[in-house]
Amino acid sequence: MKNEPIYMAFSTQKGGVGKSAFTVLMASYLHYTKGYNVVVVDCDYPQFSIHAMRDRDRKLVETDDFYKRMAINQFSGLGKRAYPVLCSKPEDAIEVTKDMLDACEGEYDIVFFDLPGTVNSLGVIESLSSLDYIFTPIIADRVVMESSLRFASRINEVIVMNKSKRTKEIHLFWNQVDGREKTDLYRIYEEGIATLGLQLMKSVIPDTKRFRKEMSCDHKLPFRSTLFPADKRLLKGSNVAELIEEICSIIKLDGHGR
Repeated sequence: MKNEPIYMAFSTQKGGVGKSAFTVLMASYLHYTKGYNVVVVDCDYPQFSIHAMRDRDRKLVETDDFYKRMAINQFSGLGKRAYPVLCSKPEDAIEVTKDMLDACEGEYDIVFFDLPGTVNSLGVIESLSSLDYIFTPIIADRVVMESSLRFASRINEVIVMNKSKRTKEIHLFWNQVDGREKTDLYRIYEEGIATLGLQLMKSVIPDTKRFRKEMSCDHKLPFRSTLFPADKRLLKGSNVAELIEEICSIIKLDGHGR
Protein backbone atom coordinates (compact mmCIF):
# COMPACT_ATOMS: atom_id res chain seq x y z
CA MET A 1 0.00 0.00 0.00
CA LYS A 2 1.27 3.46 -0.91
CA ASN A 3 1.98 6.01 1.79
CA GLU A 4 -0.47 8.90 1.66
CA PRO A 5 1.20 12.26 0.97
CA ILE A 6 0.72 15.39 3.04
CA TYR A 7 -1.92 17.75 1.62
CA MET A 8 -1.29 21.46 2.16
CA ALA A 9 -1.98 24.90 0.73
CA PHE A 10 -0.95 28.51 1.00
CA SER A 11 -4.40 29.97 1.22
CA THR A 12 -6.21 33.20 1.95
CA GLN A 13 -9.23 35.03 0.59
CA LYS A 14 -7.23 38.14 -0.36
CA GLY A 15 -5.46 38.25 -3.71
CA GLY A 16 -1.96 39.59 -4.25
CA VAL A 17 -0.42 38.28 -1.01
CA GLY A 18 1.73 35.60 -2.63
CA LYS A 19 -0.08 32.27 -2.24
CA SER A 20 0.73 31.07 -5.78
CA ALA A 21 4.30 32.35 -5.57
CA PHE A 22 4.94 30.51 -2.30
CA THR A 23 3.37 27.36 -3.73
CA VAL A 24 5.81 27.36 -6.66
CA LEU A 25 8.82 28.35 -4.54
CA MET A 26 8.26 25.61 -1.98
CA ALA A 27 7.27 22.93 -4.49
CA SER A 28 10.37 23.57 -6.63
CA TYR A 29 12.69 23.80 -3.61
CA LEU A 30 11.47 20.50 -2.15
CA HIS A 31 11.31 18.61 -5.45
CA TYR A 32 14.54 19.80 -7.10
CA THR A 33 16.76 20.68 -4.13
CA LYS A 34 15.60 18.47 -1.27
CA GLY A 35 14.70 15.37 -3.26
CA TYR A 36 11.08 15.02 -2.18
CA ASN A 37 8.41 14.04 -4.69
CA VAL A 38 5.83 16.77 -5.16
CA VAL A 39 2.53 17.35 -6.95
CA VAL A 40 0.89 20.74 -7.52
CA VAL A 41 -2.86 20.93 -8.09
CA ASP A 42 -3.79 24.25 -9.68
CA CYS A 43 -7.38 24.96 -8.67
CA ASP A 44 -7.30 28.67 -9.45
CA TYR A 45 -10.00 28.33 -12.10
CA PRO A 46 -10.23 29.62 -14.79
CA GLN A 47 -6.80 31.32 -15.11
CA PHE A 48 -4.75 28.37 -13.75
CA SER A 49 -1.77 30.64 -13.13
CA ILE A 50 0.71 27.94 -12.06
CA HIS A 51 -0.15 25.74 -15.03
CA ALA A 52 0.33 28.79 -17.27
CA MET A 53 3.76 29.34 -15.67
CA ARG A 54 4.67 25.71 -16.39
CA ASP A 55 3.77 26.28 -20.06
CA ARG A 56 5.97 29.40 -20.20
CA ASP A 57 8.84 27.57 -18.49
CA ARG A 58 8.57 24.57 -20.81
CA LYS A 59 8.52 26.70 -23.97
CA LEU A 60 11.69 28.52 -22.90
CA VAL A 61 13.47 25.24 -22.19
CA GLU A 62 12.43 23.91 -25.61
CA THR A 63 13.46 27.02 -27.56
CA ASP A 64 16.31 28.61 -25.61
CA ASP A 65 19.74 26.92 -25.51
CA PHE A 66 20.65 28.54 -22.17
CA TYR A 67 17.68 27.05 -20.33
CA LYS A 68 17.92 23.82 -22.32
CA ARG A 69 21.44 23.25 -20.96
CA MET A 70 20.24 24.09 -17.44
CA ALA A 71 17.44 21.56 -17.75
CA ILE A 72 19.70 18.80 -19.11
CA ASN A 73 22.21 19.32 -16.30
CA GLN A 74 19.54 19.41 -13.62
CA PHE A 75 17.35 16.50 -14.66
CA SER A 76 20.20 14.18 -15.61
CA GLY A 77 21.56 14.68 -12.10
CA LEU A 78 18.20 14.33 -10.37
CA GLY A 79 17.18 11.18 -12.16
CA LYS A 80 13.53 12.21 -12.17
CA ARG A 81 11.16 14.44 -14.08
CA ALA A 82 9.59 17.79 -13.23
CA TYR A 83 6.77 17.60 -10.72
CA PRO A 84 3.29 17.31 -12.24
CA VAL A 85 0.99 20.33 -12.32
CA LEU A 86 -2.65 19.21 -12.45
CA CYS A 87 -5.57 21.47 -13.30
CA SER A 88 -8.85 21.12 -11.47
CA LYS A 89 -11.87 23.06 -10.38
CA PRO A 90 -11.85 23.45 -6.56
CA GLU A 91 -14.82 21.15 -6.06
CA ASP A 92 -13.05 18.34 -7.96
CA ALA A 93 -9.53 18.85 -6.58
CA ILE A 94 -9.40 16.02 -4.05
CA GLU A 95 -10.93 13.47 -6.42
CA VAL A 96 -8.58 14.51 -9.26
CA THR A 97 -5.62 14.17 -6.90
CA LYS A 98 -6.64 10.73 -5.63
CA ASP A 99 -7.17 9.47 -9.18
CA MET A 100 -3.69 10.67 -10.16
CA LEU A 101 -2.04 9.13 -7.08
CA ASP A 102 -3.83 5.82 -7.61
CA ALA A 103 -2.79 5.70 -11.27
CA CYS A 104 0.90 6.56 -10.82
CA GLU A 105 3.54 3.94 -10.05
CA GLY A 106 5.64 5.98 -7.64
CA GLU A 107 4.88 7.65 -4.33
CA TYR A 108 4.61 11.33 -3.52
CA ASP A 109 5.51 13.10 -0.30
CA ILE A 110 3.44 16.25 -0.53
CA VAL A 111 0.59 17.69 -2.62
CA PHE A 112 0.18 21.45 -2.88
CA PHE A 113 -3.24 22.91 -3.69
CA ASP A 114 -3.44 26.41 -5.17
CA LEU A 115 -7.00 27.47 -4.45
CA PRO A 116 -8.99 30.57 -5.48
CA GLY A 117 -8.73 33.62 -3.25
CA THR A 118 -12.21 33.41 -1.78
CA VAL A 119 -13.87 30.86 0.48
CA ASN A 120 -17.17 31.64 -1.26
CA SER A 121 -16.00 29.99 -4.49
CA LEU A 122 -17.62 26.64 -5.15
CA GLY A 123 -15.75 23.79 -3.51
CA VAL A 124 -13.10 25.85 -1.68
CA ILE A 125 -14.27 25.09 1.86
CA GLU A 126 -14.67 21.41 1.00
CA SER A 127 -11.15 21.28 -0.44
CA LEU A 128 -9.65 23.14 2.51
CA SER A 129 -11.29 20.73 4.93
CA SER A 130 -9.55 17.85 3.14
CA LEU A 131 -6.05 19.29 3.65
CA ASP A 132 -3.63 18.49 6.45
CA TYR A 133 -2.17 21.99 6.84
CA ILE A 134 -3.00 25.53 5.72
CA PHE A 135 -0.52 28.42 5.66
CA THR A 136 -1.75 31.99 5.28
CA PRO A 137 0.55 34.85 4.24
CA ILE A 138 -0.44 38.15 5.85
CA ILE A 139 0.50 41.76 5.08
CA ALA A 140 0.47 44.70 7.51
CA ASP A 141 -2.26 46.53 5.63
CA ARG A 142 -5.54 47.14 7.42
CA VAL A 143 -7.81 45.94 4.60
CA VAL A 144 -5.67 42.87 3.90
CA MET A 145 -5.31 42.07 7.60
CA GLU A 146 -9.03 42.28 8.29
CA SER A 147 -9.77 40.00 5.35
CA SER A 148 -6.96 37.56 6.23
CA LEU A 149 -7.93 37.34 9.90
CA ARG A 150 -11.59 36.75 9.04
CA PHE A 151 -10.50 33.96 6.72
CA ALA A 152 -8.09 32.37 9.19
CA SER A 153 -10.54 32.62 12.09
CA ARG A 154 -13.32 31.03 10.06
CA ILE A 155 -11.06 28.20 8.88
CA ASN A 156 -9.82 27.65 12.42
CA GLU A 157 -13.32 27.52 13.88
CA VAL A 158 -15.13 25.62 11.12
CA ILE A 159 -12.41 23.23 9.98
CA VAL A 160 -9.37 22.95 12.27
CA MET A 161 -11.33 22.74 15.53
CA ASN A 162 -13.80 20.31 13.96
CA LYS A 163 -12.34 16.92 14.86
CA SER A 164 -14.26 15.22 12.06
CA LYS A 165 -12.19 17.15 9.51
CA ARG A 166 -8.73 16.18 8.28
CA THR A 167 -7.07 19.57 8.76
CA LYS A 168 -4.66 19.64 11.69
CA GLU A 169 -3.47 23.27 11.82
CA ILE A 170 -3.54 26.69 10.19
CA HIS A 171 -0.50 28.96 10.52
CA LEU A 172 0.00 32.61 9.59
CA PHE A 173 3.26 34.26 8.52
CA TRP A 174 4.32 37.79 7.68
CA ASN A 175 4.94 38.60 4.01
CA GLN A 176 6.10 41.76 2.21
CA VAL A 177 7.53 43.23 5.39
CA ASP A 178 9.06 46.66 4.90
CA GLY A 179 12.03 47.08 7.23
CA ARG A 180 11.28 50.80 7.54
CA GLU A 181 7.89 50.21 9.16
CA LYS A 182 7.57 50.70 12.89
CA THR A 183 7.65 47.52 14.92
CA ASP A 184 4.76 48.84 17.06
CA LEU A 185 2.40 48.23 14.14
CA TYR A 186 3.36 44.56 13.98
CA ARG A 187 3.15 44.23 17.76
CA ILE A 188 -0.44 45.47 17.70
CA TYR A 189 -1.39 43.11 14.91
CA GLU A 190 0.34 40.18 16.61
CA GLU A 191 -1.56 40.84 19.81
CA GLY A 192 -4.78 40.65 17.80
CA ILE A 193 -3.68 37.41 16.16
CA ALA A 194 -2.95 35.88 19.58
CA THR A 195 -6.33 37.04 20.91
CA LEU A 196 -8.04 35.16 18.07
CA GLY A 197 -6.18 31.99 19.07
CA LEU A 198 -4.28 31.83 15.77
CA GLN A 199 -0.70 30.61 15.35
CA LEU A 200 1.93 32.98 13.93
CA MET A 201 5.14 31.57 12.49
CA LYS A 202 8.63 32.89 13.28
CA SER A 203 9.68 33.31 9.64
CA VAL A 204 9.23 36.79 8.17
CA ILE A 205 9.43 37.42 4.41
CA PRO A 206 10.78 40.88 3.44
CA ASP A 207 9.33 43.04 0.69
CA THR A 208 11.53 42.33 -2.33
CA LYS A 209 11.15 42.49 -6.11
CA ARG A 210 12.95 39.16 -6.58
CA PHE A 211 9.60 37.34 -6.22
CA ARG A 212 8.77 38.62 -9.71
CA LYS A 213 11.84 37.04 -11.33
CA GLU A 214 10.66 34.25 -13.59
CA MET A 215 12.51 32.59 -16.46
CA SER A 216 12.95 35.08 -19.30
CA CYS A 217 14.77 35.60 -22.58
CA ASP A 218 17.40 37.77 -20.86
CA HIS A 219 18.85 34.57 -19.30
CA LYS A 220 18.80 35.87 -15.76
CA LEU A 221 18.64 33.05 -13.25
CA PRO A 222 15.05 32.52 -12.09
CA PHE A 223 13.73 32.93 -8.58
CA ARG A 224 10.26 31.57 -9.29
CA SER A 225 10.01 28.65 -11.70
CA THR A 226 8.14 25.36 -11.96
CA LEU A 227 11.17 23.66 -13.58
CA PHE A 228 14.05 24.96 -11.44
CA PRO A 229 14.55 25.80 -7.77
CA ALA A 230 15.18 29.40 -6.81
CA ASP A 231 18.80 30.34 -7.47
CA LYS A 232 20.83 30.18 -4.25
CA ARG A 233 22.11 33.72 -4.70
CA LEU A 234 18.56 35.04 -4.95
CA LEU A 235 17.42 32.93 -2.00
CA LYS A 236 19.94 34.66 0.27
CA GLY A 237 18.19 37.33 2.31
CA SER A 238 14.72 36.38 1.06
CA ASN A 239 14.01 34.16 4.11
CA VAL A 240 12.23 31.73 1.79
CA ALA A 241 14.52 28.81 2.68
CA GLU A 242 13.97 29.57 6.38
CA LEU A 243 10.20 29.67 5.85
CA ILE A 244 10.26 26.34 4.03
CA GLU A 245 12.35 24.70 6.76
CA GLU A 246 9.94 25.96 9.41
CA ILE A 247 6.98 24.61 7.45
CA CYS A 248 8.72 21.25 7.00
CA SER A 249 9.17 21.08 10.75
CA ILE A 250 5.48 21.89 11.36
CA ILE A 251 4.17 19.31 8.89
CA LYS A 252 6.80 16.75 9.95
CA LEU A 253 7.91 16.17 6.40
CA ASP A 254 10.99 14.27 7.53
CA GLY A 255 8.78 11.24 7.99
CA HIS A 256 8.26 11.25 4.22
CA GLY A 257 11.92 11.84 3.41
CA ARG A 258 14.00 10.18 0.76
